[in-house]
Amino acid sequence: MAEAGDADQLANLQLDEATGEKVSKSELKRREKQRALEAKKKEKAAAAPVKPKPEKIVSAEEEESQLTPNQYFEIRSGKIQKLRQSKAPNPYPHKFQVTTDLREFLPRYESLKTGEHLKDVEIRLGGRIYTKRVSGTKLVFYDIRAEGVKVQVMCQAQEAAGDVPFEQQHEHLRRGDIIGIVGYPGRTAPRNRPDGELSIFAKEIILLTPCLHQIPSEHYGFKDQEQRYRQRYLDLIMNDNSRSVFLTRSKMITYIRRYFDERDFVEVETPMMNAIAGGATAKPFVTHHNDLDMNLFMRVAPELYLKMLLVGGLERVYELGRQFRNEGIDLTHNPEFTTCEFYMAYVDVYDIMDITEDLVSGLVKHVTGSYQTTFHTQTGEEYQVNWEKPWKRIDMMGALEEACGEKFPPGEELHTTETNEFLKRILKKMNVECTPPQTNARMLDKLVGEFIEETCVNPTLITGHPQMMSPLAKYHRDRPGLCERFEAFVCKKEIVNAYTELNDPFDQRLRFEEQARQKDQGDDEAQMVDENFCTSLEYGLPPTGGWGMGIDRL
Repeated sequence: MAEAGDADQLANLQLDEATGEKVSKSELKRREKQRALEAKKKEKAAAAPVKPKPEKIVSAEEEESQLTPNQYFEIRSGKIQKLRQSKAPNPYPHKFQVTTDLREFLPRYESLKTGEHLKDVEIRLGGRIYTKRVSGTKLVFYDIRAEGVKVQVMCQAQEAAGDVPFEQQHEHLRRGDIIGIVGYPGRTAPRNRPDGELSIFAKEIILLTPCLHQIPSEHYGFKDQEQRYRQRYLDLIMNDNSRSVFLTRSKMITYIRRYFDERDFVEVETPMMNAIAGGATAKPFVTHHNDLDMNLFMRVAPELYLKMLLVGGLERVYELGRQFRNEGIDLTHNPEFTTCEFYMAYVDVYDIMDITEDLVSGLVKHVTGSYQTTFHTQTGEEYQVNWEKPWKRIDMMGALEEACGEKFPPGEELHTTETNEFLKRILKKMNVECTPPQTNARMLDKLVGEFIEETCVNPTLITGHPQMMSPLAKYHRDRPGLCERFEAFVCKKEIVNAYTELNDPFDQRLRFEEQARQKDQGDDEAQMVDENFCTSLEYGLPPTGGWGMGIDRL
């Protein structure tokens, strides 16, 4: 019976031609109905017009970011030329009244709460655009920098004031432009985070000076070393570190001036062009005076003129100024550089050491807020420097004997031919190279550079120089052949040179003649005989201490 029932059921099944299956009559009807509906949908979809996909709106700034620097410059220049003719707006207005210093704005309004606005406080600020972010047609954000400080500017269409409509105020503005902002302080209230950003809510934005070139993006920055030095202005725009060097230098010079002024020094200026290049062992630049038809030397140091002022009765003088030396260029040597030199009657080298420690350590504390600084060399070394006084003192000849393991000739024999042979042997033994001319002074200087200067990371005073290395320094009162001189070194570089000044005209003339002999041997840096200076000493220079410091290097 069961088998007969199964056979009846199979006989009642219908063939589904679409799938080849056998299904019940009702299932087949359901499937056919479903297929008919799907076919109808497809017909309808095919008959309907194709909807175009909404195109992504690309801002003018995004399009311009794809241009090459030359293309950008040409297009931007063309647009600004049109504005210059139409004056709508004038891209180079004469003035914008600034009443707000951004450095004071940030601390003054830092306490504003999220969403809080001070609409009754007018802010008028000038600054450069670093980023521009457009959010629809009614909202624009700028990041502005002025005086080394950054602030966000929020521009909303409903807040716009002034004669120019909102869109026209912003359509011409690009990164790098200098703008004037009129607005009020407030803190934004973003939806995606609890704390808002202190901002200026702008009522009016005025183009003050357009930037015709693309400035580097903040993400990639401006890092090419050669370009940074060739385009110092762009380096300052993009790199805060470069700006801080300029500001630090200014603070240093202000501190140095105040230090000497408070101690009754007189600031003076001495000639930049001289008939004889004296005052330092260096190769000078030569220039020509047309009216006098004579060659003159750009000064290598102001020393001789400053000492003449002491002869004349100005007992404390100092000069901050440019020097010019026609020599090699490297990280610590530049053909033109700034020094400070001071000369003080009735003191000696030991007093000057104390003044140096006091001045420089006080200067570092004033500029950085601490006696401890960190210096990074270009080769990747890091030096932790402690500038606090007192500083370490090293005797030059004693340190050389210790480094070379040999006793050096006594001071009074250091200028002799025998010592010249001794120094050549020492150079060979210690594997130190000294390029010609191999004078005693140059060879000793090489050894000092190799074995003493290299140990001076913290401020160190190197003392006890041979007389033949110091043609303007007074002989040592206790050690024949040496002189009363010191050099201050930090991070292996010299920053100060000072000595008890030679005020004996007889001795000074002999020293100049020794320098002239070294010049005859081929030493371009040796000094010439300055008869005028020798004559001034004959009128009497009081016992004097003198000092020079390189501002740029420090």
